[in-house]
This record gives sequence, structure tokens and C-alpha cells, in this order.
Amino acid sequence: MKERPGIVTMRGNPVVLLGDELKVGDQAPDFTVLANDMSPVNSSSYRGKVCVIYSVPSLDTPICDMSTRRFNEEVEKLGSDVAILTISMDLPFAQARWCGAAGVKSVRTLSDHREGSFGLGFGVLMKDIRLLARAVFVLDRDGRIQYIQIVPEIAQAPDFDAALEAARRLL
Repeated sequence: MKERPGIVTMRGNPVVLLGDELKVGDQAPDFTVLANDMSPVNSSSYRGKVCVIYSVPSLDTPICDMSTRRFNEEVEKLGSDVAILTISMDLPFAQARWCGAAGVKSVRTLSDHREGSFGLGFGVLMKDIRLLARAVFVLDRDGRIQYIQIVPEIAQAPDFDAALEAARRLL
């Protein structure tokens, strides 16, 4: 398993990411995560849509909470040809609880806790703490990566405008 140190920090401390580095133009790796009802969700089920994938350490933290709420507001403006997924290592029932409390209905929250297949495939699994780094990937309708934003400091929000513009360009 490939280790990639020095790409991101958590409160200024470097963390090691596991997995390969992806580049714009790469075919997105297949992954399977869990829906809030514990059913498996395969990445291929989003082919045919523009897909914004936002990985976060935990929905129960302020930046992840605020960011996912923001994406929830924005997805409705983008239309039904866009899916926004927030993936974390949170347990599915914790994600369901958070969505209910936050009123998030348009972003789909998914859990990578079981296998870490998304985190490893996209190179955003933090080694020592087994959480996902904050990152945004925008995939075209064929599942090819058209935009990547690895947020350099975990405690910072992503550049929403750049990520959303990348999604709009694909519509």
C-alpha cells in the first residue's frame, strides 16, 4: 500500500495518506460504501450523472457540518443531472442521525468505515487515524475525474466555488 506523506496537515501536523495519487483525466477507481440503511452502494451507480464527491473526516465536526450543509444547498441549484456525495468513516446510523438533525436531504452521505475502499482508491485515507482527508473530486458522466481538490489543512473548508464551477462545466 502506497504511503504519501506531507500532502495534508491536521492542525499543522503532517499526516500520511494511503493510496495512489489520482490525476485529472484518470478513470475514477470503483469503490463500495454503505448507505445510511447499511445497504452497499457501488460507485458505478452514479455513472451517467456528474458526480461531486466530498470526503470528510467526520460529519460531527464544525467544518464538515458546515461544508456538507453548503453542498446540500448548492446541489438543488445544479439540477438532477448532478449527484453530490459526502463520504466519511462515520457509521451509517451516525450519518443518518446527522442528516436528520441538519435537515440534509439532497446530498447523499455514505460510509467508508467497513473497507475503506473509497479512501484507499482515491488516496485520501489518513494512515494513523483511519479517517478521510478533506477533498473534492468531480467526475464526469463516464466516471472520469475532471477536478481534484485535496484541502491542504484538514481544519479548512474546501473552495466551494471552484468545485461547483467544475461541476457546472460538465453539464
